[in-house]
Amino acid sequence: MAQIIQIQDIAQYEGQEVTLRGWVYDRTGKGKLEFIKLRDGSGIAQCVVFKNDVSEDNFELARKLTQESSVVITGVVRKDDRAPGYPGGYEVGVKSVSLIQMAHDYPITPKEHGVEFLMDNRHLWLRSSRQWAILRIRATIIRSMRNWLDDHGYLLVDTPIITPSAGEDTTSLFEIDYHGEPAYLAQTGQLYNEANMMAFGKVYCFGPTFRAEKSKTRRHLAEFWMLEPEIAFCSLEELMAIEEQMVIYTVSQVLDKHRGELAILERDLTALEKVKAPFARISYDEAIQRLQALQAALPDDDEQKELLKISWGEDFGSPHETALTQMFETPVFVYHYPTAVKAFYMQPVEGRPEVCRSVDLLAPEGYGEIIGGSERIYDHDLLAQRIADHKLPPENYTWYMDLRKFGSVPHAGFGLGIERTVAWLCGLPHIRETIPYARMLNRKTP
Repeated sequence: MAQIIQIQDIAQYEGQEVTLRGWVYDRTGKGKLEFIKLRDGSGIAQCVVFKNDVSEDNFELARKLTQESSVVITGVVRKDDRAPGYPGGYEVGVKSVSLIQMAHDYPITPKEHGVEFLMDNRHLWLRSSRQWAILRIRATIIRSMRNWLDDHGYLLVDTPIITPSAGEDTTSLFEIDYHGEPAYLAQTGQLYNEANMMAFGKVYCFGPTFRAEKSKTRRHLAEFWMLEPEIAFCSLEELMAIEEQMVIYTVSQVLDKHRGELAILERDLTALEKVKAPFARISYDEAIQRLQALQAALPDDDEQKELLKISWGEDFGSPHETALTQMFETPVFVYHYPTAVKAFYMQPVEGRPEVCRSVDLLAPEGYGEIIGGSERIYDHDLLAQRIADHKLPPENYTWYMDLRKFGSVPHAGFGLGIERTVAWLCGLPHIRETIPYARMLNRKTP
């Protein structure tokens, strides 16, 4: 009896009779031959149906198979360097074809479709080789980061999705009715992670986060996934080293495991192969000087001149981040941002309270911020003052203030956006393809 295998393992079965179960990705015919590209979720294999090798009924079935029909195919694996598919180089000489379900009028065809049509059919678009490649890489990015943290003594501790208060900017909160009382979808797990850190020393949480920003840019989602480590007795400089090591490890894992998928995406690997230590490190002050010099050097009729205009104290927009990343081959750390443009809990720089101990990691090739982090305020009275300055209801932060009363220590942490990281490593122009079902300002289905 033929062994049931996955296509990704096909090279191990050369010369053996195997059974594949999957869906018809494509089919072409040529006289007494039918070529079926079969996908099973792990890969795509060419299955060759020769009329003399199968029953008449089987050959007629093969000729009628439509895109996305589900089938079971049995045949002998043979090596052929010309054989298309993934991993490719092997094909199956078919002995029998069994139909599970014939698909009719599958809406996504090899022709070009508009983005909105594809997003409306996202539940089906996931079957295409491009989307398949992106989401396989996403899974490896997540697994690599969690493995790195697990192997370096961090403990996964889950944090709540429903919260009573803001973790970031109050203007981007999703409010919900919680049994007659207002509550919010979490913008971050950080505040709870600080409590977890006080119990376990080094922790991380990983889960969905929500921002109600009315933004339509290629970098924003209303619902996205974030990895958030928090570390006791950690300085900003130590935090940057941790981020650097984890990102380098993750990139190396993607390059090691997914060159085939990156080829499907036509990703230029030279930029990824340059992601090595040390990453560039510049202060916000230096970044402003660089941007102002670049902006001043542009001719007046250059459309970037107005977009790059910036003064000290302003936060960076996408054009500024893009311009900064184009100055470096590696990711670049920008540290010590103005206190006014950062969250209330960030530790001020000693002797310079208008600047905080914060850092963003900007990905190269114009992909911008993928990580935001900082040292956290650990002094009770200073944090209370910041909560008041931001006009946040102090009663919602009573438990958070307790952390500064019972054994407070210097600590730091960061949040990494999975989708922006996927966009960078896959070389995608828009963030909507980086998550199985994107939630954007104008989209909440399918």
